[in-house]
Amino acid sequence: MAAIQPKILTWARETAGFSLDDAAQALVLKTAYGRTGAERLAALENGEEEPTRALLAKMAKTYRRPLLVFYLKEPPKKGDRGQDFRTLPGPARENPELDALVRDIKARQGLIRSMLEDENVEPLGFIGSAAREVPVERLAGLMADQLGFRLDEFRATKNGEEFAYLRATIEASGVYVLLLGNLGSYHTNIPVEIFRGFALADKIAPLIVINDLDARAAWSFTALHELTHLWLGDTGISGMSAENRVEQYCNDVAGEFLIPARELQTLAPILSRSVTSIADEITTFAQARRVSRAMVTYKLLRTGMIGRTAWASLDTFFRQQWAEFKEREAEKNKTTEGGPNYYVVRRHRIGQLLLSLVRRSLDEGNITYTKAGRVLGVKPRNVEPLLMRGVR
Repeated sequence: MAAIQPKILTWARETAGFSLDDAAQALVLKTAYGRTGAERLAALENGEEEPTRALLAKMAKTYRRPLLVFYLKEPPKKGDRGQDFRTLPGPARENPELDALVRDIKARQGLIRSMLEDENVEPLGFIGSAAREVPVERLAGLMADQLGFRLDEFRATKNGEEFAYLRATIEASGVYVLLLGNLGSYHTNIPVEIFRGFALADKIAPLIVINDLDARAAWSFTALHELTHLWLGDTGISGMSAENRVEQYCNDVAGEFLIPARELQTLAPILSRSVTSIADEITTFAQARRVSRAMVTYKLLRTGMIGRTAWASLDTFFRQQWAEFKEREAEKNKTTEGGPNYYVVRRHRIGQLLLSLVRRSLDEGNITYTKAGRVLGVKPRNVEPLLMRGVR
């Protein structure tokens, strides 16, 4: 093997989001020879010392990088994420799992586009058809008309099934909606703070990816937020922050789509109460409309009905409740045997539109099972069972 290039060590640490001190602690580099662990790591990154094979293996695991990458002469080029609509500061913006997911999504999109071109599919005229100068209410209305979306039908769904209704209308318009929050294993989970949604604009094969680690109640809002990006012709990543003007616009359109501004006035009389009391009212309001409480709170802020201080208090309150819920669910799962069927989970993540396209392409001999597996994110041997159960 070639000698390790020190800049590779620095690149691997920084893109994993570690400072020298944090990395030294994670790698269990203890004080030795009069130097702290961080100083020892700095010496390795400066080329003063050569890392052992055992330490390289530990770095690969800690930084979540293949071992072979440490033997490259130059750091690999960062995958093109498109526009980054987040405003997260510092190294938290770097996430190797996210870069890998984006590369995977783009590779899948290329294959999807190829299959659609074989079917002579017409380009979708609404992709890139709007601009931020279009009033929020007008664009929300245009999108609803294009989808054939009815707000009363959305709200009439059984609790937990509203996203399925919305997803069906989006996919009927020709947009593929995937649910992906990792690279196939919980070991590679991508936090919602890093990635909430991703839009890949293309007039033939537009894709929306939603981080399914987020609360289910938030999926519909994220789907519409990303759909707005497609209407604008944007490709890129969305996260938790909404300071970016494009993000604010997409949030406003998605919010108007699901809760017309006039409906918020019913909450006006309770906004001077305590945080707990307001939170209870927002919970009831949100549940009746099949949306997340965070979305209602954000819209109250954007319409000027509450100030930033009140919004921050409510947002923190709801986040704490969500964290407590996740902990309870994790404990429940520890004592629950079994789980959802493999194919049920995969079908849910992939979506009916993509399953149907792959089925047709296989039947017409346009793709191999290897390529079908690549598009669906499964092994070739699992393609046929997945399609047999998943395509109506």
